[in-house]
Amino acid sequence: MTADLHRTINAVWRIESAKIIGALARMTRDVGVAEELAQDALVAALEQWPRDGTPDNPAAWLMTTAKHRALDHLRRRKVHAGKEGELSRELDAQHAMAQDDFADAVDAALDDDVGDDLLRLMFIACHPVLSPDARVALTLRLVGGLATDEIARSFLVPEPTIAQRIVRAKRTLAAANVQFEAPRTHELTPRLASVLEVIYLVFNEGYSATAGEDWMRPALCDEALRLGRILAGLLPGEPEVHGLVALMEIQASRAAARVDAQGDPVLLLDQNRARWDALLIRRGLAALAKAEALGGAHGRYTLQAAIAACHARARTAEDTDWAGIAALYAVLSDQSPSPVVELNRAVAEAMAFGPAVGLQRVDRLRDDPQLQGYHLLPSVRGDLLFKLGRKAEAREEFNRAAELTRNARERKLLRVRVLLCDSGRL
Repeated sequence: MTADLHRTINAVWRIESAKIIGALARMTRDVGVAEELAQDALVAALEQWPRDGTPDNPAAWLMTTAKHRALDHLRRRKVHAGKEGELSRELDAQHAMAQDDFADAVDAALDDDVGDDLLRLMFIACHPVLSPDARVALTLRLVGGLATDEIARSFLVPEPTIAQRIVRAKRTLAAANVQFEAPRTHELTPRLASVLEVIYLVFNEGYSATAGEDWMRPALCDEALRLGRILAGLLPGEPEVHGLVALMEIQASRAAARVDAQGDPVLLLDQNRARWDALLIRRGLAALAKAEALGGAHGRYTLQAAIAACHARARTAEDTDWAGIAALYAVLSDQSPSPVVELNRAVAEAMAFGPAVGLQRVDRLRDDPQLQGYHLLPSVRGDLLFKLGRKAEAREEFNRAAELTRNARERKLLRVRVLLCDSGRL
């Protein structure tokens, strides 16, 4: 097989695998079986395309082949259940479609259920019955089309760990008898919240890597954005979906400015804003306007997007409306209270009203159990202490933050700040 053909097959699989698995899961009522059958179709492509040539519509070829595999699976399952008569009638009807010419099969494969199938698959992969780690792994595998080793590399964990998470997630879904259907109206909010949480978690891991040698992992940001945009297309009337997309678009616009030529972090106030992606900013602001127009101005993600928009609209760091950002954080704190929100609020208040004001809020968080071991708490506190001239205390906080972080680039930045405390400038 040529390298070009291999890349073509991989690209088609990455784009189409979620639709294929979704369609098969609707037929088989089993996500695990659906993924296996979709993989069978991929293997068939790897075997046949080098010999027969790439089909005119590779996506439709994969979908049709996968559906034929599903029909064979259903036939075997019904035979085992002793339902030959019922099976015969069903297969007569279903194989009539399969025996038509290929164009008709393509039309049937790409039917109106594709969007619904993909939506259902998202809700299954992010089902609240699963742990957060399992949701992330299963979402990236089923909806993102990533291989197990790719997911493992993304989160710096051993490949067997990810494989076990995925297997256990499928077993958990089967044991809980999770149905392949979009949630009913009364179930939508908690289920949608789970989907959005997973997508945002993936984006955040790409935007600020928890561990490893790299400050960012752009591929994860791109994957989260892709999933968010798909979800916005499938649920156009949900304001928080647009709010999350807005937040990710605006945050992603800064990617090129967040690292220097050596890959080291460049903090927000020091970034060259000419390197911010104007197209992503426009897309983000449009998504934010849509979320607000749908009545979601006070949603968790929409409020964060509004904060990001304040930065995006400021032509220079000095033009930033820090008082407005602090006010938005106050609303966010009321709507979705968390110690991390309070820490970010402290930073905004320090910028708007002085470091002493920010330090007061930070000091109220020092004993919060959720922030024990969170490196950004001593990092923020060190910055505020330095600005207040309390350099020895700042040095201690930066040292503590450096010990807590698992990201090598961030640790290097914090060690530099320790040295700057000694020199008296930051």
